[in-house]
Amino acid sequence: MQVGQPPLWARQAAPVRGLAVRIRIQPGTLEPVLPNPAPAPFRLSIVMPALHEAAGIASALQALAPLRQQGHEVIVVDGGSTDGTAGLARAGADAVLASERGRARQMNAGAAQATGSALLFLHADTVLPPGAARAIERALAAGARWGRFDVRIEGRSAWLPVIAGMMNLRSRWTGIATGDQALFVQTDWFRAQGGFAEIPLMEDIELSRRLRKQAWPACLKERVLTSGRRWERRGIWRTILLMWWLRGRYALGAAPEELARAYR
Repeated sequence: MQVGQPPLWARQAAPVRGLAVRIRIQPGTLEPVLPNPAPAPFRLSIVMPALHEAAGIASALQALAPLRQQGHEVIVVDGGSTDGTAGLARAGADAVLASERGRARQMNAGAAQATGSALLFLHADTVLPPGAARAIERALAAGARWGRFDVRIEGRSAWLPVIAGMMNLRSRWTGIATGDQALFVQTDWFRAQGGFAEIPLMEDIELSRRLRKQAWPACLKERVLTSGRRWERRGIWRTILLMWWLRGRYALGAAPEELARAYR
């Protein structure tokens, strides 16, 4: 070593054209210490169960096109549609899967194929707010393991905003999320919990009860927009009473199969 030169361990390696990293030598060794690699970018897997949604599936997926352009993933899981839903979905999704009919089965099938670090279960008649993926990323980075959005119900009835407000408030009090609220969850954790129970009704309620025992949901104030078609088709108050009756019976131990028949 020439006089005036720094010791070997303190020298920096000569820069290599095209590389933006610097390599340093660990004291006492000749092995370089490389910087930690940058974390992988956040990737969301949006799982959409569908059944006889030919009238609206193209527009539902078109609304998700900006998220796909950002690198997020869209998976449609068809439950045996006979109206061409699956074929119409292929142009707007990263994958279109076939599954046995049943929303829980379909969502589990989509989750099994997902490659993102977080799952978002989205109904075909529900539209995400702007910045939805970033809102989910912030919530999970802050320590949440799962959560849901506030909801706004589209329709003509003046009662629909009241119903949506009650749903959002009840969810904050109880820690229970419904499918209309676009439930999201860390992928690995969802799989570790066994996914959705494959029951014909109340699969979202059942999953929420299991998850909240370990972590309270992030209740995001951004609002998804969901269709009020079932409310208006069946009647506002009739639907409210039906849902209260079904949830009450489920809480008392009624079989989901029996409740599904009553719902239909």
